[in-house]
Amino acid sequence: MLASFPVGWLVTDHLEQDNDFCNACHLREEVPLHIDIRLDFDANQPASLAGVHGGARVRDRADQAFRCIDCHGGHDFASRAKVKVLAAKDTFWWLTGRFDEPDHMAWPLTDGDCAKCHGRFDESDFADWESPRFHQLAVHNVDLGVDCVTCHPVHETGGNADAYFLHAKHVRSQCARCHAEYADL
Repeated sequence: MLASFPVGWLVTDHLEQDNDFCNACHLREEVPLHIDIRLDFDANQPASLAGVHGGARVRDRADQAFRCIDCHGGHDFASRAKVKVLAAKDTFWWLTGRFDEPDHMAWPLTDGDCAKCHGRFDESDFADWESPRFHQLAVHNVDLGVDCVTCHPVHETGGNADAYFLHAKHVRSQCARCHAEYADL
């Protein structure tokens, strides 16, 4: 039994390299959530931040595009283990015919998941912008209790593509948490 743990870990690591493996359980016609996400992820004209990532190349695997697991696989051993436990539980329920597609993430993405690729942001990242932006201000690059995905919704469509798919009204509401002058905008 103990030997099956590392074997299962390695086998699932291999299987997760293919988005189609993930989608085998998460894509069902009666649950359009993941179907829309996958269509956007594979689109030539992405409509979300995840879609942009889907068309991008991964820095350390320049010949490969992003995969679901690149963001949803955890950023350290503990978070990776949580993903594996959830996947094992879901697999059990799927095999017994009692799996229900989730309508939300049990463990949402955290800054650690984003920081695997986006380690830091500084002024050079935004040299073409006219005025200081959030990440240009050092005070914003500390733990504010606001995760990256709070302002950068990964799978939501309809945001401003030129501004990393931000939704202005939503971002202003987050700014208003510290800056009262944004509350009425």
